[in-house]
Amino acid sequence: MKLLNRILAPIALTLLSGSVFADQVEPNVTELKAEFLQTQNAKGFSAEETQAFIDNAEFNQAVIDAMTKPWEAKPWHQYYPIFLTEKRLDAGLKFWKEHADTIKRASKQFNVDPQIIVAIIGIETFYGGYMGNYPVKDALYTLGFHYPPRATFFRKEFANLQELVKEENLDINNLKGSYAGAMGFGQFIPSSYRHYSVDFDKDGSRDLLNSPVDAIGSVANYFHQHGWQKNQPVALELTLNKALPATVKTWAGEKMHYKIADILSPNVALAKSMDIDISQPGLVIKLEQQEHDEYWLGLKNFYVITRYNRSPLYAMAVYQFSQELKQAYATY
Repeated sequence: MKLLNRILAPIALTLLSGSVFADQVEPNVTELKAEFLQTQNAKGFSAEETQAFIDNAEFNQAVIDAMTKPWEAKPWHQYYPIFLTEKRLDAGLKFWKEHADTIKRASKQFNVDPQIIVAIIGIETFYGGYMGNYPVKDALYTLGFHYPPRATFFRKEFANLQELVKEENLDINNLKGSYAGAMGFGQFIPSSYRHYSVDFDKDGSRDLLNSPVDAIGSVANYFHQHGWQKNQPVALELTLNKALPATVKTWAGEKMHYKIADILSPNVALAKSMDIDISQPGLVIKLEQQEHDEYWLGLKNFYVITRYNRSPLYAMAVYQFSQELKQAYATY
């Protein structure tokens, strides 16, 4: 179970595979808590409410340990076998069949390919089977007040959690998730839960913890809001005759700034010839296999997947799993 909790992928989280917590200066927690109280007071919470919210959370060293050793730091040949399995594929086909009408409705309403919706929920939580065992309040408190590399980000998530609990009437003491505070079928962090979740089953609440219908609609909405282009390619394998030109670097989390015309050349070509608009944005993905490196051309949809989790390995696993699902479901 510990292994499975570690591979839950937090949504829209910049991974910190190179950070070393021991080299960071411990923040002044008292000052940070005072600032937090002021911030929440400006949002309408009383000092008593916010103080009780803080006091209800506890430091958890296991959260720090998990954050500093993410699975995405592994090479591709060790990473993808965790996710691309027959067991996950079978579960995905079963989930797709069981919720076919809902997935079709979400795909149409939000203009998102159905296989990407199913792939995300499968990669994140094995279709609700493994949603995480970390108390969300403790995870976000720990990272927000005791993890300098991302403390500002996670304090904002801790603040969003206080608002989310009030808005959705969640049981804070029984709210479990990943080590980064991501929750539910699709592993939404609090800010994403508040901004992108939808009441897709029309029962009056946005329940990503117990309602696969709400989760399906919410994942689709997340991708729609980040610019997913339905029925468009995601990534295309490249063939290199030589090393990448010095003018092109592999993608490392930055905004898309290359055009495909900047990447393709006589020495860098598509593995399968096809017509493509070379004026559109593109990026280069490097995948470490045991005996060689693979290079792929990532398109806008690939970048959209990285808005969910910024690791290129994660995005490639989602894409390849979605292709497996699409092909298998056609004959399921």
